[in-house]
Amino acid sequence: MRERMLAGDLYLADDPEIAADSRRAMSLTHRINTTDPTETAQIRALFGDLLGEYGDGAEIRPPFRCDYGYQTRFGARSFANFGLVVLDVAAVTIGEDVQIGPNVQLLTATHPLEPGPRRDKWEAAEPITIGDNVWLGGGVVVCPGVTIGADTVVGAGSVVTRDLPAGVVAVGSPARVVREL
Repeated sequence: MRERMLAGDLYLADDPEIAADSRRAMSLTHRINTTDPTETAQIRALFGDLLGEYGDGAEIRPPFRCDYGYQTRFGARSFANFGLVVLDVAAVTIGEDVQIGPNVQLLTATHPLEPGPRRDKWEAAEPITIGDNVWLGGGVVVCPGVTIGADTVVGAGSVVTRDLPAGVVAVGSPARVVREL
């Protein structure tokens, strides 16, 4: 079932292999979120164990939550403030030099619109890509399948439902481009 999930196909999250991956991520995030914040080397090592990639000079301030961890790549020198949530059922790629405000949500998970499969607990996901040098303001929500181009700024509280090009400022719900940089 994990192969179906990784391929972006419908899968069941309570599959034993997937559930074990989730428990591993919950254990590591618990340790990250309860480690003394002055223990930066220990926190960095835990993120290194949890994430698919944790770039040089990167920093994520706890608390942090994710589904699996190994689907998330966090680029060099990127920074995330308190409260980042990454539902990394599909790949989440965060470029280099990215700035992420507090309480940002990166949500790859999707569910069937039809009531029967949804009731039967089928799920799927679409990847998220955040380009280099992007700034996501506080409370931004990035929806499944979205790519945000390099050097783009997304204003606080925006909901990004569609791809954004490089080098723009976008705001609102749904986020819309208001100017080029």
